[in-house]
Amino acid sequence: MDLRSGQKRAVEYLYPPIEPFDQRVIDMGDGHKVYVEQCGNPAGQPVIVFHGGPGGGCSPAMRRYFDPRAYRVVLFDQRGCGRSRPHASVTDNTTWHLVRDVEVIRKALGIDSLIAFGGSWGATLALIYALSHPDRVTQLVLRGVFLMTRAELTWFYGGGAGAFFPELWARFTSVIPADEQDDLIAAYHRRLFSGNLAEETRFGRIWAAWENALASIHNEGMTGESPSDYARTFARLENHYFQNGGFLDGDGWILRERPRIEHIPTTIVQGRFDMICPPQGAWHLANGWEKCDLRMIPLAGHALSEPGISEALVKVMDGLRGG
Repeated sequence: MDLRSGQKRAVEYLYPPIEPFDQRVIDMGDGHKVYVEQCGNPAGQPVIVFHGGPGGGCSPAMRRYFDPRAYRVVLFDQRGCGRSRPHASVTDNTTWHLVRDVEVIRKALGIDSLIAFGGSWGATLALIYALSHPDRVTQLVLRGVFLMTRAELTWFYGGGAGAFFPELWARFTSVIPADEQDDLIAAYHRRLFSGNLAEETRFGRIWAAWENALASIHNEGMTGESPSDYARTFARLENHYFQNGGFLDGDGWILRERPRIEHIPTTIVQGRFDMICPPQGAWHLANGWEKCDLRMIPLAGHALSEPGISEALVKVMDGLRGG
C-alpha cells in the first residue's frame, strides 16, 4: 500500500531537493528492466529506499529524508511501475522477483551492506529482503507497517476502514454488483485484468482513489483523480499482490520468521491514526523485539508526508549518520 499523496506538507522537515548523480536501467534478464538512481554522497552510508504500493514508484520527494552529505541514497522503481518496464506488467512479478532485483542492484552498485528504508508495502518488502539476506542489512527504518496479512487486507477491503468513512466506502463498493461484494479484491481483479483498457483504467482510478482518500489524517474526502496510467498501473500491481497474499508462505509469515532478523536494529515510525495500515501491525512486529524501537506519532495518519511522520523519519536518519 502507499500512494504518493499530500507531499506539499511538512517540507520544512526535509532536506533541500537534490538531483541524482547516477541514473540507470538494469536489465534483470527475464524481460524486466528496472530503473535505479543514486543521490547524495557516493562515499556515504548506503540506503536503499523501498517505495510503497506495490506499484507506487519512487519520487523525487523520497530523496529528501536523508542528509546528502552523509548518505548514498539508492531509489528504484519496482517491476512494472514508474520508469521500469514493461509497464503495468504482472508477468514474472512477485515478491521474490523483487527481492532478487534488490540483490542485483546491490551487486551492480558495489554495495556490501545497507540501511533498508521503507514504508507501507515498502516496509513489507524491506522486511522480506532483510529476512532473505539478514547479513546485508545493518538497520531497518520502517514507516506505516504492513505485514501482508489477511486481517490487514480484510480491514481495508472488507469494511473495517469503511466504517469510519461510510460515504467513501459506498463509492468504492457501489461499482461492484452485490453478489460480488463478499470479496472485493477478487471483484476488482476481474475488472483490472479484463483486457479492456477503458474498464481497467476506470476501476484503477476508483481503487486508487479509495486508498488515496484515507492516506492522510488531514483529508476530508476523495482527493482529485490520479492520472489514468498511474492509477491503472498502481491498482493492477497492488491488486495482483493482494490477490496472491504477497506470494508469502502462509498468513503471518513475516511475524513467524522474525527471529531471523532480531539482531538488526530497527526503528518503526507509525501514525497513531493510520487508517490504511493500523498501528496493531507495527505493535505486533515490535512486541518482544529487543532491538526494535516503535515510535507512535500522535495525530498522524499513513502518508509519508504527514508532518509528524516526516519529522520523525528525518530525526531517525540524522541519528544514524556515521553509525
